[in-house]
Amino acid sequence: MKKRHLIILVGIIIAALVTAFAFIRPRHSEDGAEDLLHLNDTLTNALSEYPELEGMDKKIRKFMTRWDIKGASLAIMRNDSLLYAKGYGWADKEKEREMEPGHILRMASVSKLLTAAGIMVLQDRDSLSIKDTVFGPGGILDDPFFNELVDCDRNYRKITVEHLLRHQAGFRRDPLFSSVDVKNQLGLDHAPTKEDHFGLVLSRKLRWVPGTSQKYSNFSYLLLSEIIERVSGMPYEDFMQKEVMEPAGCFDMHIGGSYYADRRENEVRYYTHEGDGKYIEEYTGSGRMVERCYGGTNLPLLSGAGAWCASPAEIARFVASIDGRPEVKDIISEESFRQMTEYFDENTFSLGWNDTSPLTGWSRTGTLAGTSALVKYFPDGECWIMVTNTSTYRGPRFPKYTDALFRECRSLYSDKLPRRNLFK
Repeated sequence: MKKRHLIILVGIIIAALVTAFAFIRPRHSEDGAEDLLHLNDTLTNALSEYPELEGMDKKIRKFMTRWDIKGASLAIMRNDSLLYAKGYGWADKEKEREMEPGHILRMASVSKLLTAAGIMVLQDRDSLSIKDTVFGPGGILDDPFFNELVDCDRNYRKITVEHLLRHQAGFRRDPLFSSVDVKNQLGLDHAPTKEDHFGLVLSRKLRWVPGTSQKYSNFSYLLLSEIIERVSGMPYEDFMQKEVMEPAGCFDMHIGGSYYADRRENEVRYYTHEGDGKYIEEYTGSGRMVERCYGGTNLPLLSGAGAWCASPAEIARFVASIDGRPEVKDIISEESFRQMTEYFDENTFSLGWNDTSPLTGWSRTGTLAGTSALVKYFPDGECWIMVTNTSTYRGPRFPKYTDALFRECRSLYSDKLPRRNLFK
């Protein structure tokens, strides 16, 4: 009997190991092609515990203490190989959940990089061109609703998809973070919808002739999200997940919610610093005071301008799929990659990226109440990505301090990073 029980026990253990291995290893589809790992299901802090990098860990924790950051997540990629992925501090301090590399965080305006790539995917399918006009006869949004709105200024007919991508359209308003003001101005009995924002902004004359100047515009990327829906015939989030992110190997990117109750199971808690501005009126105009990071902004409304959540590891995987390198197959054509990374000067936005300087590298920043994000792709092929679950009083100026941290850590620890690829 004992021998029989031992055999049964060994069989159970072997079956468990086979099941675990089947879950962790890359799965294969029916045609034999290798599927990609679901990174957030497999990465742990233990995989990036290296004695040689303890000094870097100390610098990051010191940085977090200085800025009172509750939690941060870091991913480092070199030549399209994920070398390092680690969480620091708390994902949710109240629940004593430590940050792990599989946690997802709001990426704020890093979302614009995803949206720009979605536009390029449609261009590669000949569904549109970035040179296409947006409004008026023959424009992508040529319909009675938009035609009536833009009738106030013929210059609207000159706006192209590229002008929206480069923040060169000339809109007078960028009201996506001013829902209460928009509600009051329009006399609404509901929280402003995207159609309300379209009506408010597009019914006013442009500030300049499209393409002659630039000013950062979240509203432009709301319009780009609408263009993706119109051209693809799919809801924006569905198209991006099925046709852009999954082909890139990113399976856990989502449009975030406005409240703590909306969070996903592996999403972090967000924090804002004490002081003026921590509590504001709820975006619905209810009069209720809420913490800015939970109810201060209608996050889903931001859509492709700033609503996406992801882990830095999956953001790295996404960047690897649009960076023109051969190690990971790109989801966009060589021509679209060239257009996205073409550099003119420090005063001209790149497509989706903030800038793509050949001297200092490509960068994409993001800031929201409760989060700060930086994607920095250096000229030598090394890419560092950090996202925090805490905002600071520096707001959109904070990523420059993260950039300085990256440079310091690179100079001291880049050659100590493990030679491996966690993508595989």
